[in-house]
Amino acid sequence: MANNIIIGSIIDDSVEMAERKGIGHPDTICDEITEQISRELCQYYLKEFGAIMHHNVDKALLVGGQSKPAYKGGKVIQPISLIIAGRATAQIKDKKIPVEEIAIETAKKWIQKNIRHLDAAKDIKITSNIRPGSADLVELFKRFGKGEIPLANDTSFGAGFYPKTPLEETIIMIDTLLNDPTTKIQFPFIGEDTKVMGVKEYSKRYFTIAMAMIDTYITDLSDYISKKEAVKEYIIHSLELSDAEVYINTADDYNRESIYLTVTGTSAEHGDDGQVGRGNRINGLITPYHPMSLEATSGKNPLNHTGKIYNYFAMDLSRAIVESNFADYARVFIVSQIGKPIDEPQLLHFQLKNKNADNKTIESFAKEKLKDLSKYWNRILYQ
Repeated sequence: MANNIIIGSIIDDSVEMAERKGIGHPDTICDEITEQISRELCQYYLKEFGAIMHHNVDKALLVGGQSKPAYKGGKVIQPISLIIAGRATAQIKDKKIPVEEIAIETAKKWIQKNIRHLDAAKDIKITSNIRPGSADLVELFKRFGKGEIPLANDTSFGAGFYPKTPLEETIIMIDTLLNDPTTKIQFPFIGEDTKVMGVKEYSKRYFTIAMAMIDTYITDLSDYISKKEAVKEYIIHSLELSDAEVYINTADDYNRESIYLTVTGTSAEHGDDGQVGRGNRINGLITPYHPMSLEATSGKNPLNHTGKIYNYFAMDLSRAIVESNFADYARVFIVSQIGKPIDEPQLLHFQLKNKNADNKTIESFAKEKLKDLSKYWNRILYQ
């Protein structure tokens, strides 16, 4: 039975919730690696051919392994499996492009850089199944290469809003603090797999944190408890959250000694799976109280895949509307039709709060911003 049921109106903003998955969460791992593969392919294409070739490497499945955590150090007994799939140009005339090698090497480098205690050589098995793209979608790229405006790779929509709420900003700050290098020096037992759920209930705020603890640094149950409490106090003090309720690893059962102990700092080591598109949106959050697309942006090409471009554009445009003092709050929705120029969306829709500018001014502003879409890949690739 639910502990708390609240009945409110659709415009009531006194209750909200949002979450953020940390860098070592299995879903985030999939998102980050596929996006990095797309970036590496873009760089390779630009260097070798002077242009980005067709690719969408936006599919990845992480299958959790098996481990035996233990105080002072356990071991991984069955490696994690990461399967990468998608489409990419693998040959231009007589020149073959090492797509599979780029994908696997990029994934390994990302893991080595971001998950400190996960051994990319033995704790994870990476498989790449990237195949050539379909002829019709490759043709859209050829037409762009002749100097035309990029043509939409898909019929997709993007959604964005600005500004974030104080609760959402605090969620980002908590996760950023936990995964900050200086925090890891002070508390090396904090794994990269974190998740922060924030709830606002009128004047009350609650933050529930899942935080993988690395067994090498934990001597016994008492040590685990004391270290967890130390992190809690650190968060409260660093972010001035004395007026909020902060919980860490609420599934812990001390009587049964069932605690969130890991060998590598990620739950992927033992049965927790991951997939592209199930994690944070491009603003770093999952926001059920604000519009967001369920489109997986990671790994999609930044030239003409509107499932990616339009989400970035909607986020940027909503911010620009507010920062230009046209409104205090903005929601932007934009939808494409496959094969149509990306700067000619089928619909661009604004929802504004406390609008300060007339419709013609906002419409003119939006049209100017749409002109930038043919070069938006620069904003995405080099952000």
